[in-house]
Amino acid sequence: MTLSVVDAAVAENVADVASVSYINLVLLGGPGSGKGTQAEQLKDKLGLLHVATGDLFRMNLKNNTELGQLARTYMDRGELVPDDVTAAMVRARLGQPDAQAGFLLDGFPRTLPQAAALAEILMDMERELSMVLYIKVSDEEIISRLSGRRVCRECQTPYHIKFNPPAQEGVCDRCGGELYQRADDNPATIRARLETYHEQTAPLIEYYQQIGVLRAIDGEGEVSEITTNVLAAVQELIKPKTALKMSYA
Repeated sequence: MTLSVVDAAVAENVADVASVSYINLVLLGGPGSGKGTQAEQLKDKLGLLHVATGDLFRMNLKNNTELGQLARTYMDRGELVPDDVTAAMVRARLGQPDAQAGFLLDGFPRTLPQAAALAEILMDMERELSMVLYIKVSDEEIISRLSGRRVCRECQTPYHIKFNPPAQEGVCDRCGGELYQRADDNPATIRARLETYHEQTAPLIEYYQQIGVLRAIDGEGEVSEITTNVLAAVQELIKPKTALKMSYA
C-alpha cells in the first residue's frame, strides 16, 4: 500500500511529534470551522486525550457528580454556568491518569477569564500549554457551511445542499421523509452566533498571540490538507525541545 503525498507528510510529522513526552493543546475556532473534525484527527494521530467541554458537562450531569449537580442548579434557572464551575470540571478531568500523556482542549477557554483559569490549572499541575491552534475560517464560508445543512424529520439523516445533497431536493434518500433546516442553521441566527464568538474570542486570540503560543491554520480546503498543516505547526513548535533532548542523549 502506497502513501499519498498528504498521508506521507502526516506520517512524518507524527513520527517527530511522538518523540516528545507530552503535548498540551487548545483548539480554537468558530461554529462550523471544522474544529471538531480536526480534534478527532489530532486525537487519533497524536494519541491525545480529547476534552470537549460539551461532553464534559454531559458526563458530569449524567453521573450526577457534585459539579454536575452544581451546574444543574444554574441550568434549571436558565442561567449560564459560572466559569469557576466549568474550570473545576476541566481541572478534575485533566488530573486523571489518561490526561498525563497530553490533552486537546476543545471549547475551553472561550474567554480571557477562562484562559486565566486554565493557566492557573496548568501551573498547579506543573504543566505548560504547548500550543493554541486557531482554525481560521471566514464568516462567509461558515454561513455557507451551516446554512446549507438539512436534516430528515423522520430518521434524522443529515444532508448538505452543496456537499452532500439528496437525490431529490427536500426528500430523504433513506426513508423519503421531509428535509428541513434547523432553527440554529438559519443565516440570521448564524450571524448572531458569529458576532458573539468574535466578541469573546478576538481578545483570546490576541492574548495567546502575545505570549507566543498561537498558530493560525487556514481552515478552508480539504480536511486532509488542513490536518497536515495542523501537524506541521505542532512539529515546528516542538522541534527545538526534541533537538535539545537529543543533544544531551
